Amino acid sequence: MSTCEYNCESNGNGYEVPITRLSLPTTSVNGSQPTTKLHRIQEVCGQQGVTIRSLTRKMDLNADEIRDQSSPQADLRISDLLRWQKVLEVPLVDLLVEADGALSEPVKRRASMLRVMKTAKAILESAHDRSVKRMATMLVSQLVEIMPELEEVSAWHTVGQRRTQHELGRIVERTIPDNFFNDNSRGH
Repeated sequence: MSTCEYNCESNGNGYEVPITRLSLPTTSVNGSQPTTKLHRIQEVCGQQGVTIRSLTRKMDLNADEIRDQSSPQADLRISDLLRWQKVLEVPLVDLLVEADGALSEPVKRRASMLRVMKTAKAILESAHDRSVKRMATMLVSQLVEIMPELEEVSAWHTVGQRRTQHELGRIVERTIPDNFFNDNSRGH
């Protein structure tokens, strides 16, 4: 729970100025030293079903940077918080830690709708029966009618991440030295 402590101090002009000290909520990790929970990015990502892989593409960061920044104890700059807010499409206040610790009701509802849309689109993509495809199409259109921003949501990924023809796989990030396949260089 957040608390504010008010004290007064003279400002040199004969007036007393209130000084505010903010006590941030703390949690304990495995019974060790308490750590300060600064934001709830990880929690919002989990509720929306957002994967690290999709975040790496949207934010142009590597997976380790995503994990570091989304950690509740990460001390982020305001510009980083605004970037997360834009990618997750939630109000900034919902990324910040509040006294009661719960996500706001609109964010919970949006996260639920997002998961339902991902499921509906996955059914639409995988359905072979015409009547199932028709029902899934109706469900997708009804969800878009309720919440238009869901139109751009993609289906749950079945196996790995699908790439377009212009995207390169992770193997490109990890180059293999030219002498790797030379038996003499590996000590055999």
